[in-house]
Amino acid sequence: MLDQVNLNKKASKEQAKSELKRLEEELSLIQQEIKKEKLPVVILFDGWGAAGKGSMIADLILNFDPRGCRVISNAPATDEERRRPLLWRYWRNIPEYGQIMVLDRSWYQDISTARVEDGLSRETVLQRIGDIKIFERQLTDDGYLVLKFFLHISKKEQKKRFDKLEGDKNTEWRVTETDRRRNRNYEDYYRAFDEMLEYTDTPNAPWHLIPSHDRTLAKLEVYHTVLTSIRKALAQKAVPQPAPGKVMIPQTFTLVKMPELADVPLDNALGKDEYNRKLKKLQARLSELHNVLYREKIPVIIGYEGWDAAGKGGNIKRVAAALDPRGYDVHPIASPTPSELAHQYLWRFWTRLPKDGHVAIFDRTWYGRVMVERLEGFCTPQAWHRAYQEINEFERVLTEWGAIVLKFWLHIDQDEQLRRFTDRQNTPSKQWKITDEDWRNREKWPLYEEAVNDMLRYTSTDFAPWHIIQSQDKKYGRIQALELIISAIESRL
Repeated sequence: MLDQVNLNKKASKEQAKSELKRLEEELSLIQQEIKKEKLPVVILFDGWGAAGKGSMIADLILNFDPRGCRVISNAPATDEERRRPLLWRYWRNIPEYGQIMVLDRSWYQDISTARVEDGLSRETVLQRIGDIKIFERQLTDDGYLVLKFFLHISKKEQKKRFDKLEGDKNTEWRVTETDRRRNRNYEDYYRAFDEMLEYTDTPNAPWHLIPSHDRTLAKLEVYHTVLTSIRKALAQKAVPQPAPGKVMIPQTFTLVKMPELADVPLDNALGKDEYNRKLKKLQARLSELHNVLYREKIPVIIGYEGWDAAGKGGNIKRVAAALDPRGYDVHPIASPTPSELAHQYLWRFWTRLPKDGHVAIFDRTWYGRVMVERLEGFCTPQAWHRAYQEINEFERVLTEWGAIVLKFWLHIDQDEQLRRFTDRQNTPSKQWKITDEDWRNREKWPLYEEAVNDMLRYTSTDFAPWHIIQSQDKKYGRIQALELIISAIESRL
């Protein structure tokens, strides 16, 4: 792709001055439309050292109100960031709806300069490319505008700019030995950049290659592209989306066949003595394994879903009791906050991922999108239809990172739920556990059962299968969950 860039183009100074003034005025005005229509905008700049990324960003953001625009400069990952999945630090910073985020370098440094300097295998590079394309597609499917600029200069021009910077005592610090080495090995980086651009130039997030020998021309092209793209995105938001048809899951995952909820037996039970004996033994074993997980830097993510009053809290409590409190977190997932509603729905789960060697337990999960959000109309049909694929992709990224992902559906029948609801309502110390919403959800049991069966059918993958916990007898369900967790950890070790 880079060989198609004409580096000899120059701008007419007088004409460029007039055009830039017009574009700056329009960029300043369009930010109000971005805010009004809640259009999230991501503008990233990549390219050669000394190609002008910093000055381009500095000039561009002068056209925006800083209260609605944020600049992030991405340095190499910190030790903290390296303990999370590769894209964790980028997911954390995606802008809210109606905001603009400008990136000085981005996730692309992990497949361009890192490819040359860290000796990444081709398999690793291709995996990272796939993860990045999924990340960008999930953002654009959610309504984000992702603009990608690559500022291109020749090896000779780059050396010339480095020499000029070094010739001034006020700017010589800006040129490092790494910069000089990259210039000497320009051809190696050229090949890495060129393949990166070719593999990640997608219809939803295309690359814009900017010839940057002439700084004025480069600014003109960037401003024009930003303005045109924002206008197009705003126009698309006004077009109603057609209702989706039947749920179609692309055949990119191996799915594990799951039973219908109605076919799951619920007659297993444990006596008190047997329960206490097994509980003590299993908790002791899990406590041992937690130390090994920390030493081996293996993260564990456990997601709990289930019927209201199915015993999620008690089940989680027995698991957590076996863990070192310094090495786990329990995340109770309630209705999203205003800030969470203003982001792509997976954002609030990406931001809660554990460090390697730690355990994260989710009391309700990202599956709310295909259950309560689906049934209560909190998201569009297009959004929850898409979510099966997005969730599978999310969990595959987690397992490729090295996480053990366990997903539990705690199952009871309607009669048992009614008994537990009534007990809660009639027991003063338990009344806080029962709400009007619980009773309303109970009336929709058939609809929820259909949604849960779809969830199990479409998201039980060979790398993150569902486990149906028979929680009609809470003691049996707790032992079943502990055994599954221990088995999964032992299998990995």
